[in-house]
Amino acid sequence: MDNVTPDSPPGGTHLKDYNYLALVLGVPLILVIILGNILVCLSVLTERSLKTATNYFIISLAVADLLLAVLVLPLYVYSEFLGGIWTLSTNICDALMTMDVMLCTASILNLCAISVDRYIAVVVPLKYNRNQFSVRQLALITATWVLSLGVASPVIFGLNQVPGRDPSVCKLEDDRFVVYSSVCSFFVPCPVMLFLYYWMFRGLRRWSGRSRSQAGRVGRRALSLHLGSALQRVKASTAGSRGKVVYTTASSLSPTSPSTVSMTTPSATPVTEEQHDEMAVVAESDPMTTQIDSVSDGEPTERKEGSSRRENGLMKTKRGRRNSKSSRVSGRERKAMKVLPVVVGVFLACWTPFFVVHVTKVLCQSCDISPTLISVVTWLGYVNSAVNPIIYTAFNTEFRNVFHKLLCCRT
Repeated sequence: MDNVTPDSPPGGTHLKDYNYLALVLGVPLILVIILGNILVCLSVLTERSLKTATNYFIISLAVADLLLAVLVLPLYVYSEFLGGIWTLSTNICDALMTMDVMLCTASILNLCAISVDRYIAVVVPLKYNRNQFSVRQLALITATWVLSLGVASPVIFGLNQVPGRDPSVCKLEDDRFVVYSSVCSFFVPCPVMLFLYYWMFRGLRRWSGRSRSQAGRVGRRALSLHLGSALQRVKASTAGSRGKVVYTTASSLSPTSPSTVSMTTPSATPVTEEQHDEMAVVAESDPMTTQIDSVSDGEPTERKEGSSRRENGLMKTKRGRRNSKSSRVSGRERKAMKVLPVVVGVFLACWTPFFVVHVTKVLCQSCDISPTLISVVTWLGYVNSAVNPIIYTAFNTEFRNVFHKLLCCRT
């Protein structure tokens, strides 16, 4: 977040060679960050299917990265191009440092807020509203920006105005503030994020194991239903070959002669359809709570029990829909398993060197940390703002389709 340059005599800027590599790397980086995050914002705001609660966190992250590319990176690239010499006023430097600390902190805290939101979606999916922006999510985003402003505010209030300040170097002058901002911006949010992702993995893995075991039980129940249906058809065909069955009525009804009742062959089609309906219910519902009705053999009591079975089937269907809703929610979140290692890995790869180097430079006065190393880790932290749109959108088919539509100017 700060810019440390090698010692140079006053007015010696013109003697230094220009750093053209800063332009070659900086200008494309700025353009990629701006383009990627603008596409993210436009995609969510213009596509109805993307207006979900989680994607509003993505917008907040994109806004932080976009402001970083517009307000901070141009001046940083300009200073790097001049060899690290600051030629503007100290007030502009203080404003730059404030925006740098605030927006980098906001970017990191937004990543942490996304992990909190996804943790809630995985652990308590039935209490998570995907389609409406809730008060909890608004509070998370607001807290992210308020905390970011609070961390950076001491700089704009004069913390950098120290005696003997070198106006040709733009950096954070107070070493204690460097440690304080690093703790608030990284060393606290990072463990929180890792902890939440760990528990998210455990929740997703536990759900996957439970779904596999339920799938096995559903398969066994479906097999038993198929066997029962086949047995019913065999019994029906056997009864049909007998033709008519003679029943002797009660003596009170016909004391003189028996009454023959014509019993037609039971139709296998209705039973088969009913069994298929029950199989569908079993496939959707929780096998632990689903009870399968016994298959009727064609007794006269079947007519009396028909209505009760239909009512039980309706109740099981409703229960199956509730359980399948939970399964669908968890199924969507299960896809995050493939993305989370990328999210955590890129985040740590981009930001860990930056904060470790800057804190080490403050705490270890005897450590020889070159300005080149500080410049490299600073660039690496800024690269994370360009990678964020790729991580949080490239793995989403809807985002990719909207990106393609926006880039091709299609309606």
